[in-house]
Order: sequence, then C-alpha cells, then structure tokens
Amino acid sequence: MKKLLPTSTAGSLPKPSWLAEPETLWSPWKLQDEALIEGQQDALRVSLQEQQLAGIDIVSDGEQSRQHFVTTFIEHLSGVDFEKRKTVKIRDRYDASVPTVVGAVSRQQPVFVEAARFLRQQTRQPIKWALPGPMTMVDTLYDGHYKSREKLAWEFATILNQEAKELEAAGVDIIQFDEPAFNVFFEEVNDWGIAALERAIEGLKCETAVHICYGYGIKANTDWKKTLGSEWRQYEEVFPRLQKSNIDLISLECQNSHVPMELLELIRGKKVMVGAIDVATNSIETPEEVANTLRQALKFVDADKLYPCTNCGMAPLSRGVARGKLTALSAGAEIIRRELSAEGLAY
Repeated sequence: MKKLLPTSTAGSLPKPSWLAEPETLWSPWKLQDEALIEGQQDALRVSLQEQQLAGIDIVSDGEQSRQHFVTTFIEHLSGVDFEKRKTVKIRDRYDASVPTVVGAVSRQQPVFVEAARFLRQQTRQPIKWALPGPMTMVDTLYDGHYKSREKLAWEFATILNQEAKELEAAGVDIIQFDEPAFNVFFEEVNDWGIAALERAIEGLKCETAVHICYGYGIKANTDWKKTLGSEWRQYEEVFPRLQKSNIDLISLECQNSHVPMELLELIRGKKVMVGAIDVATNSIETPEEVANTLRQALKFVDADKLYPCTNCGMAPLSRGVARGKLTALSAGAEIIRRELSAEGLAY
C-alpha cells in the first residue's frame, strides 16, 4: 500500500565535523583520496540513519559526497578550467569567483553513480538523488567558449541525461534537478530552460523532480527576499509551463515564505514537494506548524500528490537543529495523515 504524504528532504543535510567544517556552507573536505571516499560513505550512513530515525520516507545521501550542489558535478567534466576564474553575478544576486568554460563540455565518467549505488545497498526505502539543473549550471560559470547560455544549457542537459540514466540503473527512485535559477530568469526559463530540463530527463523511467526555491539561508539570499515585498509571486511566471512539462514532481518553498499558496493551483495535477520546513532559521518548527502548512497546500494539491519536504537544503544548520526539523516534518505529516484517514481519504 502506497504511503500517503511521503516525507523527504530537498537535498543537503549537515556534514559530520570530521568530514567538513560544521555549520559552514560549501566547506572544504578535511580528508583526502581514499580516506575521503571512506569518510563520505561513513557520513552517508550517519545521514541515512538520522533520516530514518526521524521518520523520513524518501531518503537521500544528504549530499555527503558533494561540497557544492553545482560545482562538485562540474569538477568532473572536461571543458571547464577551475584555475581560470572570473567574477560573475550569481542569479543576479551576489558576486562569486567561478570557473571558466574553455572548450566543449563533456562527461568522461560517472560522477555520483558509485555513491548512489552505495546508498541503494544501505536501504530498501525509496531514494532520491539531486543533480544540478542545466540553467543553474550555466549560471554558476563564466562561458568563454559557447558564448550562449542556451547552447551551453543544452550541452549540460545531454550530460545530465547520461548521468541520470546511470543513476536510475543504480537503483535511484527519484532524480531531482535543482533549478533555483528558475526563480530569477523567467523569460529564459520559458524560452528554453524547461525544454533543456526535459532533455535532461529524456528516456528516464524513474520519477523526476525539479526543485525551485529561494535559496539557502545565507545573507545574500535573505537580503534578496527582503526586496520581494509581501507576496513572492515568482512561481507564477514558470508554473504554467511546468504544469505542461514531463517533470513528475515540483519541489518548492512554502514555510515562513510569502509565496501565496493559491499559486499551487497553477500546477494542479503534478506531484508537489511542499516545503514545510524553513532552512533559514535555527528555530525548530512544531509538528502543528508543519501540519498547518500542509493543510493550506491541500486546498490546491490533491492528497495523493502531496509530498511534505524541506524548503531547501540544511547543510549550514547544526546536526541537532536539522534532526529536530526532520522529526517535526514527519510528525506534522502524520497529523495530516490521521486527519485524512478520519475523513476516509487514506490510501
């Protein structure tokens, strides 16, 4: 019997202090070579156990094998020079020193497939694996070769499709593409961004998801949110096109945000990972707060298509806070399951 309201995380979870500096986003590894691989596997086991103890239904590796949600993938590609760096504005929000595309990009070998296979060996639960989306990859580089964001995105989409097919073969149940850029470059999203994403999922039989949030709880993002006013309607620009796309699930930010919940009506029929955990605060939600967010979402999302989730990744949080938030997510979802069961809507 399929579980109603299966819980999951958007992606990253805190890394143990022996692997990387805690509560620090994109912290360098403390280990090297074979010791690093072994340490990442140990961290994956810990991350998996904490998800299981918290009652998370669809588990992930917590991104224990990734330093950065985009560049760790790009590091394994040819055609990108990490020594030749340029300063660019990431998502029109903050300046960052990024690597340069110097030639044709290609994938010489799998990037995360062995890690995914290792995760599959550790659990019988459904597993979700996150990859960067084509547009967000483009926005995290300086393109000195293609001179076209669209052309580079299509090249990345082909590469991502190769990786995704091997992840599926390794036993991944849901492949998620992280596209925070979809909340910024609306014209490009509708012109070619969603089409490139559909190229990345071409031929996959497993479920696919796109994660679109307002970012980690870092200052550049929280400052940006303060400029968005009392209503954040960015989703309104891309939801109609996404509703018609081949993507199965849409992951978005709802907890402590100013996103009008009625915007979810624009993706009616899609499965929705509703962010019911705020990752920009150390305050741990109560189960009832989580439940209230889910109740609001259920006005616009059918119960069998609602997946309680976190707003974004939780890598910058302490392990204790992250653990508390995951437990609250599970408890809040269970409140709603009981309510739906009482109404005769259990599955």
